[in-house]
Amino acid sequence: MKLLMHTCCAPCSVYCIDTLRNEGIEPTVYWFNPNIHPYMEYKARRDCLKEYTASINVQAIFEENYGLDEFCKNVIGDLQNRCVNYCYRVRMEQTAKYAKEHGYDTITTTLLVSPYQKHEELKQVCEEVAEKYGLKFLYRDFRVGFRDGQAKARELGLYMQKYCGCIFSEEDRYRKKIEKDRENK
Repeated sequence: MKLLMHTCCAPCSVYCIDTLRNEGIEPTVYWFNPNIHPYMEYKARRDCLKEYTASINVQAIFEENYGLDEFCKNVIGDLQNRCVNYCYRVRMEQTAKYAKEHGYDTITTTLLVSPYQKHEELKQVCEEVAEKYGLKFLYRDFRVGFRDGQAKARELGLYMQKYCGCIFSEEDRYRKKIEKDRENK
């Protein structure tokens, strides 16, 4: 198996890489995340992943695409469904395309580790995209190791983001505070 693993950030990759390596699978990390905003957040996550993968000797490919304009154009009409209708699909589509063009036969994603993602919808998108490109989708419910992976990431001093990635998920992070501030006016 030649596995290309879409990777959103270093902390989410910790448990996934450890688990796959324990199974005898050596993933190649693939960074393509045009949904992460603002730019300094994108840069912090990318740079941390570069350092982490180098430190554990994992091959990593970085597809640079800071895509705020394109992201906004594609999600503005349906913000509530942006993850499934755009974020998952655009990232997994590009991962599959790269995999097909470069001799990989299998794809997966570190997004499967997060209990905050829409897991079943993400799995479905991955299955559809893999089939479209004639690839296998390696499914693992990595969520069981989310807390352990995060703890190890903290021990390693990895940059720990506070929201999923897009500017709207950052707003969601503050939703209760925003509502409370409105009530106190």
